[in-house]
This record gives sequence, C-alpha cells and structure tokens, in this order.
Amino acid sequence: MTRTFFPGPGQSRVRIDTSCDVIVVGGGLAGLSCAVALADQGRTVTLLEGAQELGGRARSWRHEPSGDDVDIGPHVVHSEYANFFAFLVRLGTQACFLWQQDRMITVSTPRGLHRLRHRALPTPFSLMPDMLRAPGLEPRDALSNMRITRAALRYSEDDLPRLDCRTGLEVLQDYRVSERMIDWFWRLASMTVMNVPLERCSAAALMRVHSQLSGHHKLHFGFPTVGLSDLYVMQAAEVIARADGNVRTGVAVTRVDSDTDWHVATLADGTRLQSRQMVLAIPPRELAQLRPDLGGSAFEPSPYKSVYLWFDRRFAPERFWTLLWHADRLNYDFYDLAQIRPRVSGGASLIASNIIFSHRAAALSDDAIVSATLRELAEAVPDSREARLLHSDVHHVPMAIPCPFVGTESRRAQTRTHVRGLFIAGDWTRTRLPCSMESAVRSGFLAAEACLSESGEVADIAIAPRPNDGLARLMQR
Repeated sequence: MTRTFFPGPGQSRVRIDTSCDVIVVGGGLAGLSCAVALADQGRTVTLLEGAQELGGRARSWRHEPSGDDVDIGPHVVHSEYANFFAFLVRLGTQACFLWQQDRMITVSTPRGLHRLRHRALPTPFSLMPDMLRAPGLEPRDALSNMRITRAALRYSEDDLPRLDCRTGLEVLQDYRVSERMIDWFWRLASMTVMNVPLERCSAAALMRVHSQLSGHHKLHFGFPTVGLSDLYVMQAAEVIARADGNVRTGVAVTRVDSDTDWHVATLADGTRLQSRQMVLAIPPRELAQLRPDLGGSAFEPSPYKSVYLWFDRRFAPERFWTLLWHADRLNYDFYDLAQIRPRVSGGASLIASNIIFSHRAAALSDDAIVSATLRELAEAVPDSREARLLHSDVHHVPMAIPCPFVGTESRRAQTRTHVRGLFIAGDWTRTRLPCSMESAVRSGFLAAEACLSESGEVADIAIAPRPNDGLARLMQR
C-alpha cells in the first residue's frame, strides 16, 4: 500500500491506499480542520480536493507583477472566533494577526470618518455613546435600536422557525427601528456581514449575528498579516501526512456511493476509493450534485468581486473602513494591506475592497470596476486622487457564502446524515454561527467528533459559542 502527500499540481500520479479510516472530500477550512482533528485522534485520513490548491474560499496566492501575496478576497476575523484560533494554535500560526483593539469599526460618512469604539459601559451599551454621535443620525435613531437589540440578546435557536420565515427588514420595522437607523446601520450590516440585502435576509440569521456581535464586551477585529493560505494549508497537510494520511489536489470526486459497510468515492479518472466513514466538506450545490438525498439544492451562492489596487505612495488614514449603504454602492469594506502586512508593496498603499452580493456589477468590465472603486475610495480618502495607480487586479468569486435568504436557516444541514458513516461539514451547516471561517472550522470539528462518536470514542473538539457578557448575559435566555 502506498500513501503519498500531493502538495500541488505537477506531481506524478501514485496509487493511494483505499483502506483509510476516513475519506474527507473537500480541502477548504472545513475539510482541513476535520482531517487534522481526526489525525490527532489517530485516524488515517485521505483528503481529496478537486482544485489544484487547498484552501477553498479562504486561500491566497502570489501576485506576480507586485510580488505580494493576495487573498481570494480580504478577510477579517474577530475575537470570538474560538474554533478558528484553536485550529491555528494547533498549527502554530495563531500569532499571525494584527488586532484592532482601539476601535471596533470605522465608518466613512459625508462628514468624515466616524469610529465606533467600546466605551466603559456594560454590554450591550458600550457602543451607544458613539452611535449617539454618529453623523447622519439623531439620538432618537440610535435609541430606536434598543428594542431590537434586547430582542436579539434573547435570541435562541428555538426561535429559528418563527424568525426564518420573515425578512430582517420586516422584523426591524416591527420593533420600530427608525428608517434612518435602518439605512445607516442595518442595511450596511446585512450586506457586509450577511452578504445579502436586508429585504431578503432571514430574520433568524440577522438576529443571531446581532446577538453574537453585540453581546460581547470589547469584541474587536483582526487581520491576517500573511496570506490566508500561509495560515493553515501546508501546516494542515503536514499534520495529515505525519499521521500516515494522504492529501490529493486536482482530483475531482464525481460520485459518492454508500452501502451497509462502505462509502465509495469515484474520481474523474475512474479511481474508486473506499472507507467506512466519509465526510463531505463541500459547498451545498456540490453536495446536491454528488448526493441529492442529502440536500443542498435550496441554497444560492452569494457572489462577490474583490478589487486590489497598488499605488505609488501611502495615503490611507485607516487600515480598515467601510462605506455607508447606498442603493448605487459597489464597494463596502476597504483595507489598506500596507498597514496590515509588513512586507507589502514596499510600504505604499495596497487597497483591497469587496463588492458584496455582486449581481449589480455582473455586466461591468474589470476596467469599469476599477474606475468605480477608485471613485468610491476617494469618497473616504480624498488624498487617493493624488496617488498613481501601479497595478490592479479584480477577482471574480462565485460564492462568498450561501445566501442566508428567508427559509434557508431551517435548511442548514446537520452534521450527521441519515446514512451511517456519512457526515457533512461546511460553514453552511448547522453550527449555531453565521457562515464564516469560524463556522467552517467548527463544522469540521463537529464532523470529527461525530466520526469518533460513531466508533465509540468521545472527544471534546468543537467549541460552542460563548455566552454573552455583563448585562447582555442577564438578558440571554
């Protein structure tokens, strides 16, 4: 029997072991975290990835003209990503982050940049002083948010059925949140966090994330100081290989069959691999194609376009900011990677931005997207008009996350399927979290726990969302 690690394309094909303990289909965060957790418990894993590189929707590569590492799209994490950082601790890369502890977020308004900070008040009131002073809002607008925040802090998964059938906008209007507050805060939050317009966002998804973001005192954001792939791809592959496992890239799984004792993955070249347990760590539409009986067809991907702009000088006053919602807006989040990654572009600004739920930009050429992004960049940073653009790169990403439309939260898949030995992982599964890198890793850990449990072993790997802090915890059920 031969076990071989395939780190990338260009390797000669070698026969692999077909009697591994677990086959993991999918080499994104969910599949890699699951495979590492199983390897740490003594399981031999074969991981199969259809793309030529591991990392899935959270990977990076070298931009040849500049020599900089760029991600498929700029990502941000926050201080409550317990599973994600447990995974990075295991791989030894948890220190590769720059944390923004002096402010939560900076919003670009017509009257300048406005920073939202956690003040010395109990949760959920710590952001209230800056919300009361927000340009474009009156005090009564900020105060109109209190009823919906109190309801969100009382949210539990038992509320999912009654809220998932309604839009976030409908529930906000029920709680009499002012129109100005909806436009200033909630439409922006729905696009940047939920990746869909407020009119289509599941109220259950919106209330869950609002509870988790507003329930923790001094929650703050962080940014990877290296390319995303450098955080976990090779490190995870090495853990799997050291446990006598295999990692294969560029191998598409075209069929998955199951009988009483075995699960069989058929590859595009006709190879058939079998194991007693299998984890399908793939997006919902791929799952629907491989195993229609397991669901996935109800989910629509939220596409986005990520824009990278290299300049001849540094000009951005912040490392991270967002523009207010507008019906004609293309970009929301902006990052100056030169203030985040020390080896970027010789210190000149490298601006990355995201066009989220990008249907409105589908007909635009890359040149038109770059021109529009430059105009929106100048809204927040007028000095950018004086800088010379050296390079630009537009990434067209078919899916950021599955859209949390009305009705989809109830359809998120459970880790265990109706077939013994067959499990599902992915950020879109039922993790009690919004789709994110944290949800992806938690789903991988839950799948590893389920594999071990079915074999009669108990392992405590996945970390549950932490209870709220302070007064917010008293409001929580």
